[in-house]
Amino acid sequence: MQTIEIYTTASCPYCIQAKNLLARQNLTYQEIRVDLDPAKKEEMLARSQGRRTVPEIFINNILIGGYTELFAMHQRGEI
Repeated sequence: MQTIEIYTTASCPYCIQAKNLLARQNLTYQEIRVDLDPAKKEEMLARSQGRRTVPEIFINNILIGGYTELFAMHQRGEI
């Protein structure tokens, strides 16, 4: 089973698209809201090697990137 973590903010349209894509695939994920907790933003920065944009998506603890990369994985049938 995959573990999916997604760092998001409430107003990010790409975050919403990523969550919708995962939901359509019936994949469960843990959403981590960086706009509500500054410590989580610092955690995201450390895990993503300084990437500041959201979403930042991790599958099985491996950074895959943002929505564009998630969508590309979907198109290739990898998720």
